[in-house]
Amino acid sequence: MREEQVDVLVTGAGLGGLSATMFLAQQGVRVLTIERHASTALHPRASGQSPRTMELFRWAGIDEEVLGVSKRASQGLRITIASSLGGQVFHSLLQDMAEIDLSAAAGTPWGMAGQEMVEPIMLARAEKSGADVRFSTTLTSFEQDGEGVTAVVEPPDGEPYRVRARYLVAADGGRSRIRERLGIETTGLGGIADSIGVVFEADLGDRMQPDVTDLYYLRNPSFTGALVNTDGPGRYVFGTDYHPERGETLADYPEERLVELIRLATDLPELRPEIRWAGAWEMAARIAREFRSGRVFLVGDAAKVTPPTGGMGGVTAVGDGHDLAWKLAAVLRGEAGPGLLDTYEAERRPIAQMVVDTSLHNAKERLKPELDLTGVGEPTDQIGIALGFRYRSSAVLADDDDPSPVENPNEPSGRAGFRAPHVPFGDGRSIVDLLGHGWVLLANGPGWHAAANDVSAAAGVAIACHEAGVDFADPERVFAARYGLDEGGASLVRPDGIVGWRRTAAVDDKAGPLWDAFGALLRR
Repeated sequence: MREEQVDVLVTGAGLGGLSATMFLAQQGVRVLTIERHASTALHPRASGQSPRTMELFRWAGIDEEVLGVSKRASQGLRITIASSLGGQVFHSLLQDMAEIDLSAAAGTPWGMAGQEMVEPIMLARAEKSGADVRFSTTLTSFEQDGEGVTAVVEPPDGEPYRVRARYLVAADGGRSRIRERLGIETTGLGGIADSIGVVFEADLGDRMQPDVTDLYYLRNPSFTGALVNTDGPGRYVFGTDYHPERGETLADYPEERLVELIRLATDLPELRPEIRWAGAWEMAARIAREFRSGRVFLVGDAAKVTPPTGGMGGVTAVGDGHDLAWKLAAVLRGEAGPGLLDTYEAERRPIAQMVVDTSLHNAKERLKPELDLTGVGEPTDQIGIALGFRYRSSAVLADDDDPSPVENPNEPSGRAGFRAPHVPFGDGRSIVDLLGHGWVLLANGPGWHAAANDVSAAAGVAIACHEAGVDFADPERVFAARYGLDEGGASLVRPDGIVGWRRTAAVDDKAGPLWDAFGALLRR
C-alpha cells in the first residue's frame, strides 16, 4: 500500500475544514484535505458572516468575493416570528440591520452569503495556496503515535493508501466518526427536534423582501418551522418539524405534502413551488468534552453542534479552523512549543458553550416555547460573542482579573485576550489591515521598533512594529483610548488579531519585557 506524507491531514471540507485548510496552506503548511461527498455544499445551510468572520476572510483575501456573492449583505436583515408570512406576527426581532451600530467595533461589514456560495470560494483560495483537496474520498482508519498520525483513506477508485501526517484535524461533522473512535463523549441537551429542510423556487410576490435577508420563524397551527430567502432570485429555504418518535419518516413527506406546507407558510393557496431538494436533519445541542486527543483536533460541528437559531454555527466553525491553523503552523515551523496547541481547546470550547447556550434560548423564544432549559447556561449577547469575546489561556497574558466572558465591542478595553480594537485610518483602511499575517506590536510612542527588531532576531520569529501617528494614521485620536495605553505603551497582537500582551505605560527597557512576553505566549 502506497504512503503519502503531509504536515496536516484534514477530514471534511465544510466551513471548519476548509477554513483550517485555507489558513494552513496560506502559511506554507503541507495540508491534504479529504471529503466523502463529491463536492462542496450544494444547498444553502449555514448562512451569514459576522464582522469577525469577514475580518478573517479579509486576511485570507476572500472578503470582497464573499460579499460579492451576497448582495443582500449591504441591504439588511429582518427577523420575524409569525404564524405565516401573511398571518399573525408574534414578535419582530429585527427590522433593519442599521439598528445594530458596530461602527466603533469593526472595520469589516456583515456578510450574508450562504454556505453553498462560500465554500467554493474558500476551496479555490486553499488550492491556489497549495492545498490538496480530494473529494469522494473517505477515512477508513487511523492510528496515532508520539510523532504523528497514520491514516488509511479510500479514493473514488477504491484503491486505499496510507497518509502519514504530523497532525489530524477532524472536521467530519456533528456525527463525527473520528470523535467516536477517540472515545470523546459529548455533553448538552442532545436532540431537540427533527426537521425537514426544503429548497424550493417560486414567485412569492411581495410576501418577502427580496433585497434583504428576510427570515421568518413560523409557529403555525399545522407545523413549526422557518422560511428564509437566499442569494438566488426566487429561491427559498423552508423547514418544518416532523416526528420520528411518532413513526414518521421522510417518506411521509412526499412533494405534494411539502407543497401544501409551503402554501400554508406563505398564505398562497395556489402557489406552485418547484421543489429542488428535501432532506431530514436533527436540531441538536452537543459539545465535545475534549477538543483534542493527542495529535487529533476537533473543529466545527465535530466539536460542537448548535441549534441554527442565531446563525452562529457556521461562523464558529470558521473561527475554530483559523484558531487551530495559526497555532499548528507556528508549532510545525518550530516557532512555538507544542504547549501552544493546548490553548486551542482552552480558547475555543468556552466560545462553543456560549454559542450553544445562547442558541438554545433563541430556540425557546423563536420556535419551541415548551423547551426545558433547566441546567442550560444563561444567554450571552450575540454581538458580544461575535466581537467582544475574550480568550483565556496560556497564550494570553492577562493584566486583570475580570471574569466577564465578553465586553461591549463598541467600548473596547484593549485588554489581553480581546480582539485588537478597531481604529479607522481615515482612508478606508483600519487597524485590521495591519493584522492577521503574523505578530504585530502596536506602539503609542517611540522606541518600540528597536525592541521588536531585537526580539525578532533573537527569537527567529518576525514581529512587525507600527507606531501610532507615524506608521499609521490616527485622525480621530482613538488608538490610545481603545487600546488602554498611556504615552509610551504598546500592545502585542497575535496572528489571529487577539491582544496577547500589553505594556500600558512607558518603560526604559522595552526589549526585556517584550522578550519575556513573547516567549511565554509561544509556550517555548
